[in-house]
Amino acid sequence: MGFVRGLWKLLVGIKDGLVLLFMLLFFGLLYVALTLHPTPKVGDGVLLLALNGPIVEQPSATDPIALASGSADPRREYRLRDVRAALLAAARDDRVKAVALDLDRFGGGGQAALGEVGSALDTIRRAGKPVLAYATSYDDDGYQLAAHASEVWMNPLGQVLIPGPGGSQLYYKGLLDKLGVTANVYRVGTYKAAVEPYIRSDASPEAKQNSQALGDSLLESWRDEVRRVRPAAQVVQYQSQLPQLVAGSGGDFGRAALGLKLVDKLGERSGFEARLAQLGGEDLKQPGGYKRVRLDSYVADKVKDDGKAPIGVVTVAGTIVDGRAPLGTAGGESIAGAIERGLRKGGLKALVVRVDSPGGSVTGSERIREALFEARARRIPVVVSMGNVAASGGYWVSTAGNYVFAEPSTITGSIGVFGILPSFQGSLQKLGLGADGIKTTPLSGEPNLLTGPSPEAGQLVQAGVNNIYAHFLRIVADARRKSPQQVNAIAQGRVWPGGAARQLGLIDQFGGMDAAIAKAGDLAGLAADDRDVTYLERPATFRERISQLFRGEGDDDGGSSTDAFAVLRADPQRIMVQALADTHAILTGPTVQVRCLDCGPMSVAPAPGGTPKGMAEMLLAWLLR
Repeated sequence: MGFVRGLWKLLVGIKDGLVLLFMLLFFGLLYVALTLHPTPKVGDGVLLLALNGPIVEQPSATDPIALASGSADPRREYRLRDVRAALLAAARDDRVKAVALDLDRFGGGGQAALGEVGSALDTIRRAGKPVLAYATSYDDDGYQLAAHASEVWMNPLGQVLIPGPGGSQLYYKGLLDKLGVTANVYRVGTYKAAVEPYIRSDASPEAKQNSQALGDSLLESWRDEVRRVRPAAQVVQYQSQLPQLVAGSGGDFGRAALGLKLVDKLGERSGFEARLAQLGGEDLKQPGGYKRVRLDSYVADKVKDDGKAPIGVVTVAGTIVDGRAPLGTAGGESIAGAIERGLRKGGLKALVVRVDSPGGSVTGSERIREALFEARARRIPVVVSMGNVAASGGYWVSTAGNYVFAEPSTITGSIGVFGILPSFQGSLQKLGLGADGIKTTPLSGEPNLLTGPSPEAGQLVQAGVNNIYAHFLRIVADARRKSPQQVNAIAQGRVWPGGAARQLGLIDQFGGMDAAIAKAGDLAGLAADDRDVTYLERPATFRERISQLFRGEGDDDGGSSTDAFAVLRADPQRIMVQALADTHAILTGPTVQVRCLDCGPMSVAPAPGGTPKGMAEMLLAWLLR
């Protein structure tokens, strides 16, 4: 028996050794693949932007296991700066004969960001190269990009549906009442509508007035851009009279769009690809194919960052949270650490901060602002470039800039503070439960979420909210050279479009990243040929690099066609998941927040156990947290 046990232990040891050897070999090969990642060869032809997902400031981290198993969202996220850099390089590259936008699966990107991509497309056209767009259906974001093309193609069975800003959001007071949950709200700001879904069943008149003014301004900015690049397109008539126009064309959406010059050509994808073959050359390896340059390969070939350029670029994208956070969420410590590492390395002469955030944590916002002021203390100028949204905590961070740029369609302001403490006295009553205890001081056990915060606890939270709001007013007043009273008159949580923000003095000038980089070079006294940029971001984790390896170039050979109604129809489950995510973020985040809920859905950092994939999992994660 002793011999058998010894033999068994030997066999188990050999098995364990082989497993360990296999794992070391696997991770060694994976490390080599991640570090040696060769630059793909780029030939000549048509630069193809087959956008299977949205354009974002900073792609969010994806779980590599979910990617490998196929359970992750198949859509990609395309980094705005990479798309722009590729287009600007293509304008000067003789290998690129034309640019094709395949927008069948495009996920949008926001007016300000898409305006910057559109500007790069205009550069392509000024260089004498055609830009062609194709989609089965166009929505607001898709058409904003397509309008910059020299030829806009649409499937004969497709539609142009461009309804403009607007829509409804959920209000939860009735649901909370049924559950017996009380949302104890503490706020400053007449227009701080972020808390209204938890205390009302509809929007207040003040919030609706602010939202209507914002929506009207965004619509006019969108129309101005389309009219500028496609003056023949009668977009106002098309948006206001679409049912009559479709009826007049015998129910044919394509003819209606063609008649008002919104599109140039109705054709199948095969006809579009034949046109690209005329422009970029025919690919003999596939019937009817054309020579194409894939976006990922072109970015890898053309977009470089050696880390030694004199202008550092910092990205603040997504909800601002405390501590460290994955890419796509603005972790205060992650971003501040990246800034401080850049300063320690030396060589930086200026900083550009790209902000695309509705805000979030007060302390996370202040941590980023402090790091930027450390740069200013070293006489390094800081220039802020606002993207789609730089509101509430996003505006808090922006006050560190010597100079602030935004677009007319940028959503900003929302200078206000709120706090929410949920309490469950009603829930206990419904369940037949009681709660009782003792106090040794007026604040013992406070805030009591079982029986509701005491008046003393409520006064303290409100005092904290008031104090932070006063601090917010002071830092804005100092940054914008106004008095706190002047800032208070335009604050109160009100959200402003970029055009109004410039008139009010909340920003300095209209412009995108190029303008911000040029200004940073001017303030730093850099020569015109010494204004390259280096991107200050925390290093990608091993898991994130693995996910990039799994992600690869993706499928950019054109997508399955779908009608505009299917594209525009809101997914009911997605709406409910987002509602639960919003509620989860509000009720489990910091008690006191500087966040703009009117500025779009909040991104929620994944919980340690993973990101819920559906409504039921989201609800369970919230209730069991």
